[in-house]
Amino acid sequence: MDAVDLGVNLFVALFALVDPIGNIPIFAAATAGATLRQRLSVAALICLFAGVFLAFFFLTGLGLLQFFGISLAAFRIAGGILLLLLGLDMTREDFLKSFADTDVGSDPADVRGYARRRFQRLVVPFAIPLMIGPGAISTIIIQAGEATKIGPAATAAGYVAIAAAAFATFLCFALTGPISRVLGEVGMSIVVRVLGLILCALAIQFILLGLSEAIPGMISSVVTTPYPDAAH
Repeated sequence: MDAVDLGVNLFVALFALVDPIGNIPIFAAATAGATLRQRLSVAALICLFAGVFLAFFFLTGLGLLQFFGISLAAFRIAGGILLLLLGLDMTREDFLKSFADTDVGSDPADVRGYARRRFQRLVVPFAIPLMIGPGAISTIIIQAGEATKIGPAATAAGYVAIAAAAFATFLCFALTGPISRVLGEVGMSIVVRVLGLILCALAIQFILLGLSEAIPGMISSVVTTPYPDAAH
């Protein structure tokens, strides 16, 4: 693997794990009363935060986990449990209402103030762990280790991939208005519930993978790696 391959693989993995398209219904509900400028400002803050957060983990690699004495297996299990709880919440009928825009009727010219208030509300649990979950962080840490082996060019490619994933996410959120109009309220509710089901399954997979790493031989590789041929 060279620097270009690492950058491309990291971008594809991050875009799939952050899943901006699947998260559009939640972002739409959270900015329902916003003007286009306000929505773009909120999207910019969230994506900037996501990019900086991922870049931080790419820089620190395993150092941060080692500092606190946390194994990658324990991190995956803890993150999986958190994602499981969030996925169960997403299957509830009132999940989107919990993200409802509370600034409806605010001054349309108040772009910065609106963006700041919405960003504070969406950092948790939307940005973390829904967008940036254990999968994205684990991928970043693993690829950071690979980049160190390849050299400075691979490290630079990793940062470019993170920036590209954050920008692609911003573009998806910028199209929230047209997409939400096409899907409608019922369509968005269906997408969120399906995403919640997938998130629950993904969370269980993280927990199983963490347990298999923590206790070798406890769980069959058929469960932890169900489609080995697809990984190559």
